[in-house]
Amino acid sequence: MRVDLFDFDLPEASIALRPPQPRDAGRLLVVRPGEALEDRAVRDLADLLRPGDALVFNDTRVIPARLRGVRHRVGSPGLRMEAMLHLRESPESWRAFARPGKRLAVGDRVRFGRDGEGEACALGILDATIAEKGAGGEIVLRFDLSGPALDEAIALAGELPLPPYIAGKRSTDERDVVDYQTVYARKAGAVAAPTAGLHFSDDLLARIDAAGIARHSVTLHVGAGTFLPVKADDTDDHRMHAEIGHLDQATAEALNAVRAAGGRIVAVGTTALRLLESAADEDGRLHAFAGPTDIFITPGTRIRAVDALMTNFHLPRSTLFMLVSAFSGLETMRAAYAHAVEGGYRFYSYGDSSLLFPAPSE
Repeated sequence: MRVDLFDFDLPEASIALRPPQPRDAGRLLVVRPGEALEDRAVRDLADLLRPGDALVFNDTRVIPARLRGVRHRVGSPGLRMEAMLHLRESPESWRAFARPGKRLAVGDRVRFGRDGEGEACALGILDATIAEKGAGGEIVLRFDLSGPALDEAIALAGELPLPPYIAGKRSTDERDVVDYQTVYARKAGAVAAPTAGLHFSDDLLARIDAAGIARHSVTLHVGAGTFLPVKADDTDDHRMHAEIGHLDQATAEALNAVRAAGGRIVAVGTTALRLLESAADEDGRLHAFAGPTDIFITPGTRIRAVDALMTNFHLPRSTLFMLVSAFSGLETMRAAYAHAVEGGYRFYSYGDSSLLFPAPSE
């Protein structure tokens, strides 16, 4: 499909730079294709679902994946650079997006840390070699440390990777360390938050439990590719970056039982949906899954395993707006987003949310 079909006008004032407080105070636009849009609140979620339904959360935890450092090369002056980690390839290697990518070469040494000087991992210093260089500023960094020692060094040297549409307008601060993490985050590895989940407070989770709605967790370590613009003119020409996901057999069987009993599977966020769809067979039955997925969901893709989707409002021309258009219909979502803009909904990672139901199958 033409990518420009997924464009829309969005005023700068609609982009949220801080999340709602408390977490569950955000607005919730309910979208049922063929019916009137419904303006509700995130706190109403338990009332909008039924006993026997199951919410599926992504329990990934955001790591401080933005690294700043200095490239060192024999015969050349030091070059300040930045790397955004997005996919772990081995205990000592990460795939990353680098700036300025064109001035880097395989074999270059990079020292990340607060001032670019000192020993590896001393006071937040971390050394690496550029092992591969790809297109679009993508590189593979082979670090001098490995495994848990590397994780600890990244935690010291790295910064929280706020999305560019927030980071370009203000600095990251201590509030973000809490705000940009779900209350149920468990498994470290994401470089971006599963932002629909940021709306859940302990109180809202308790109300969901009391309403007889089940809660299950999957893991998809969100990569920095989620921020990349679609540069192609046609969706067929866009390449998704892989992300690592995990669905265990017990959870797969529990979710299959929910549907067998007449309940609905409700994905909290596009990341949970993408993992579930990656793990589903043609009949929508879920199976254990562990490994990379680069699933790209656009209109025409059949949604097999998810019956409703809670998700924030996404960028124009983004793969995520394409996904919600596949789920509820392009015209339905264009109308919903126009309503949201007109009604003052707050967009993107720290913004308000929506509860989407699927378009009728043809």
